[in-house]
Amino acid sequence: MVPNNNNNMLPSSLLGNILPLFRTKCDAAPPPLPPPLPPLAGGGSSSGIGNEAIDAAAAATKLPPPPPPPPATTTSGSSSSSSDNTSTAPSSSSSSSSTSSPANVAALDNSIAQIASTISPISNPGPLEASTWDVRRLTSLDTYDGMRCDISKQLSPYFAVVHSFQLGTSGLPEGKNSNYCLTAQMNDEAGFLMCRLDPDRGTVDGRIHQSLLGGVAMGKLQVGTSSEGQNDQLLGELDFGGMTWTGNIKYGSMGGGNVIGMNYFQGVTKRLALGGEAMYVGVNGNKIGSYTAKYALYPSDGGHTEGNIIAGSGDGASAAATGAPAPPPSGEAPSYIAATYNSAQFMLSLAYKRSITPNRVTIATSLECSPATLESQVFVGAEFNLTRSKMNVCIDGSGRIQSVLGANLGREPGSPTLNFVAELDHGKSFMKFGYGLNIGS
Repeated sequence: MVPNNNNNMLPSSLLGNILPLFRTKCDAAPPPLPPPLPPLAGGGSSSGIGNEAIDAAAAATKLPPPPPPPPATTTSGSSSSSSDNTSTAPSSSSSSSSTSSPANVAALDNSIAQIASTISPISNPGPLEASTWDVRRLTSLDTYDGMRCDISKQLSPYFAVVHSFQLGTSGLPEGKNSNYCLTAQMNDEAGFLMCRLDPDRGTVDGRIHQSLLGGVAMGKLQVGTSSEGQNDQLLGELDFGGMTWTGNIKYGSMGGGNVIGMNYFQGVTKRLALGGEAMYVGVNGNKIGSYTAKYALYPSDGGHTEGNIIAGSGDGASAAATGAPAPPPSGEAPSYIAATYNSAQFMLSLAYKRSITPNRVTIATSLECSPATLESQVFVGAEFNLTRSKMNVCIDGSGRIQSVLGANLGREPGSPTLNFVAELDHGKSFMKFGYGLNIGS
């Protein structure tokens, strides 16, 4: 009942019909009940579900089991792989920390290096002419007397010129003590072209190197002319090679006669390379043949053989176990031994190079002997690279001493370089000194 202004009581049903806007949810009819659930399999009411019905319902709605985890992979370098397979898996935090440890990272790097070495264990040995170039550079120094100055200028990214002066020197023919040469060089990604002009001697020398067949081969042309025309030469060469070998063929004219030659250099193992060269000189009819063997040495040899390295139980495996770096799979070895036998001159040459400190201290020795006459000559050279200077020293068996000291006058690339050279031969009472200056880029 709701009171009105006249203090009369009205029925609530009548007030609801008159004022329907004041109707609430409580006054509305209740919603219909949901339909009853179907009976479960195996009988039983909803109030008393048995264990059999619960198991059947769970089996009907059970998802398939997850796939099993992948088996753990092990490396050949780890000695405890068999025992780890039977142990339980560690926690995620411990596995992530063990994977990122320096020892595991080094072992992973060594494993990758071993796999790469098994794919291509033999590298290209390089040209036969350059097999002992490092030893020749250290045991045969360029010494002179007087003053030498080289001024180079880079006119463009592909073109440069060099002006060379020699003053007060006794190494020129016809008693001259001064000389001037002009050198021009143009190079790009496919090759280079070089020309050298000597006005005093009246000579012009030129070289052309050009890549052929998309880099598969390299063509070379060497030209030399003089005012007399007696020592003119024209020589063409073709360098080619594969993954484990290099070859060269040459044909031309030197000294008024034809020259034909060829050489071949093959990598037999990762350390051993064998090659040979044959040449015919038409001027005197000489047939020259030589044979070369080169064996590379690495600091972490430890008495292991080449087969152990390829199998993964030699240098690479021992390095992985001890933490030492494995031998490099390719590139120039820091140390090597080379032997060359010239059948025409019956001369045997032995060369040895060793890098004591990489890019710092390098030594080399060379022995030339004749097995027939037992005559021999030995050379010992050393190179010391410092921060802004370089020192080269060479001593031969007769007691002659050669030295070259070069110092950079600045830290920027292309800074001038000052060189001091000297040669002393106490047995012959011969001495000469000189200095040089290199200016330009």
